[in-house]
Amino acid sequence: MATNESDPSGLVMPPADAQESPEEVIEGAAEHNDAQPRWLTADERAAWLAAVALMTELPPVLDAQMQRDAGLTFFEYMVLALLSEQPDRTLSMSELAQAASASLSRLSHVAARLEKQGLLRRIRRPGAGRRTNATLTHAGYAKVVKTAPGHVAAVRNLFIDALTSPELAALESIGSKVTSRGGSPHKEI
Repeated sequence: MATNESDPSGLVMPPADAQESPEEVIEGAAEHNDAQPRWLTADERAAWLAAVALMTELPPVLDAQMQRDAGLTFFEYMVLALLSEQPDRTLSMSELAQAASASLSRLSHVAARLEKQGLLRRIRRPGAGRRTNATLTHAGYAKVVKTAPGHVAAVRNLFIDALTSPELAALESIGSKVTSRGGSPHKEI
């Protein structure tokens, strides 16, 4: 298929001189979807690419800061921070996975690493099924307290201070809408 020079991504409708018809492109691109795609407008493409840039550029920077300052990954810190916000510093693994936007499998691997470091404890809950709670230890809480100021400074510098209050409110609204539609790893797209 020929590409539109101003849109090499193919997110916007292909140019009229394309070698393949849109139907041929669709057949190869979306086996589960026989419908004609709704191509992105230029404004939609710009918004999408800005969101992609946020999703791909910000996490590694935050991860590097966290590794440098605390010897944790950004995700490990988020797990500890989420537990630190609970009155009893405890969540079920299922609740914690949902709050961290992670699969149970990913969380289990991370929880095992954090448990080996003495930062959290996993405790099976009584009853049927494989129900487990994650509880932040005193050492885990101390790690969050020590690490939080540097993390907040990085978040402010890279993100919060670049936006106005209305932009932050709009972003929160956007995030809630998108994740409720299937952006969570717990939902089928």
